[in-house]
Amino acid sequence: MSAAVLAIDAGNSKTDVALLAADGTVLGTGRGGGFRPSAVGVGPAVDVLAEAVVRAHAAAGTVRGPAGAHGPLPPVRQVMACLANADLPVEEERLAAALTDRGWGGAVTVHNDTFAVLRAGLASLGGGAAPRGVAVVCGAGINCAGMLPDGRTARFPALGRLSGDWGGGGGLADEALWHAARAEDGRGGPTRLRTALPAHFGLDSMSALIEALHLGDIPYARRLELTPVLFTVAAQGDAVARSLVARMAEEVVTMAVVALRRLELLEEEVPVLLGGGILAAGHPLLDDRVAQLLSERAPRAVPHVVRARPVLGAALLGLDALGAPLDAHERARRYFEPDPAGARGVTGPLPTAASGGR
Repeated sequence: MSAAVLAIDAGNSKTDVALLAADGTVLGTGRGGGFRPSAVGVGPAVDVLAEAVVRAHAAAGTVRGPAGAHGPLPPVRQVMACLANADLPVEEERLAAALTDRGWGGAVTVHNDTFAVLRAGLASLGGGAAPRGVAVVCGAGINCAGMLPDGRTARFPALGRLSGDWGGGGGLADEALWHAARAEDGRGGPTRLRTALPAHFGLDSMSALIEALHLGDIPYARRLELTPVLFTVAAQGDAVARSLVARMAEEVVTMAVVALRRLELLEEEVPVLLGGGILAAGHPLLDDRVAQLLSERAPRAVPHVVRARPVLGAALLGLDALGAPLDAHERARRYFEPDPAGARGVTGPLPTAASGGR
């Protein structure tokens, strides 16, 4: 059975690749490192993707020998790549050109990786080849995308504060550090973050933590470890931490509502899918506030948390591009979701205080 779709989901920390036949059969998968073209350049970033692509072909039996000890990879009909850092149309075009140059497929399409979460979530809810909904992804950053069956989409640049964004794991950690620093030196009000943040790293003061981050004794990327600390402090009743969680919920709902409005879906019952590490973690304060704000501003929207592997979304988008029948979509979904009866672990309704579910 020959491969028809090469599906790629590449985030900042890891890459997942799947090769599928036209009937949705998954022939092979591979995993690789994170995709960071802004840090290492497009060529080296695509090299990381190539390692995972080779592994998928090896698993499918379409290449022989160890990775790198083969000739050109057999091309597929459709390469569907959902990539982190593909935030602008011009970036998608440049990355598509770079992937085309590799000769992996006859047609190459690049989307931002938010679309993979959206498509995977819609499939988990029983959506077939006519995707319709909105997804908000909150991981290290925050992004939102929506799509309609006719191909229309809604999206945001998602370039951080430069494009008007706020929050995500990195943004929350930075805000927590800012408030904790000001609490220590007297410029700000009291907050338990002042002691909780340095304690996470075994330090006794914010001054010590600031010095360690500034001098690189603690890599700045490790500040992401402070986001769960923020949620813990918020759950303990700290006013400053709770205000940051409330603002995060505000940003999530604002993006969702704007996307729904752009797609003229505000008056329709439509899924709003919530993915990424922050939104999939089950933080009660965040979950409840998101559910409350959505019920007020988009009462017909139905929020669901997505835990499906995003590479499923890339695979389904590839099958969409081929015009594959519904049974092909279902076959692919069953591979990545082997127990449909346990779908609550993949995509479930957003828990609320009233439901008692966490």
